[in-house]
Amino acid sequence: MPDVGSDIAAAAAPAAPTVDAGSTLVVDHPLAVHRLSGLRDVTTDSPTFRHLVTELSTFVAYEGLRDLPTVDRRIDTPVMSDVSSPRVDEMVLLVPVLRAGLGMVPAIQAALPATEVAHVGLRRNETTLEADVYLNRLPRDLSGRRVVVCDPMLATGGSLAQVSDMVKERQAASVTILCLIASVPGLAFFHSRHPDVTVACVAVDPDLDERGFIVPGLGDAGDRLFGPPD
Repeated sequence: MPDVGSDIAAAAAPAAPTVDAGSTLVVDHPLAVHRLSGLRDVTTDSPTFRHLVTELSTFVAYEGLRDLPTVDRRIDTPVMSDVSSPRVDEMVLLVPVLRAGLGMVPAIQAALPATEVAHVGLRRNETTLEADVYLNRLPRDLSGRRVVVCDPMLATGGSLAQVSDMVKERQAASVTILCLIASVPGLAFFHSRHPDVTVACVAVDPDLDERGFIVPGLGDAGDRLFGPPD
């Protein structure tokens, strides 16, 4: 007799998101968008904002890095010996874009088995909206490495495109962008520069204002994480 219950469960289960090179993966799970509403809220204080960024970074890392390779390990369980148990066996290089990207690092490190971190700092010219690099701690040679660039906001797309340029110049094997909110124009610009790079985010907002801020967005993520600069 067919197992009707398992057939119903399989039909009801949502399809898992796929990660394709050059795509935009929107992690719009109800539990993620619920937390995103807290990030957007102007009344959310900094400690709560940091906590929500941590939780959402875990969601985005989980789905955005779905293509991590695994290798087989043989283990003993309490009830059976020599069981196949796949594990991730890759040292991932995290590249937080300062300063807001720092808020995502602890959660991504907690999710991944092995990571290294290389900081890149960019300062935006408020007149031209162009970014200048003031800190570059990338290794000189990234041959064969998976690089994960993290920044809560993909606004104009310029900063993340610039960091992706820097990573590719060092011959990284793959680049993935993890963010929380992206904009339609920013994604269009970014993918025009890097059509092979996947961007994972929780939401894609329609517009940018005259300052290059995402609308409706959540304001300045760095200021809301760490306080305004002097």
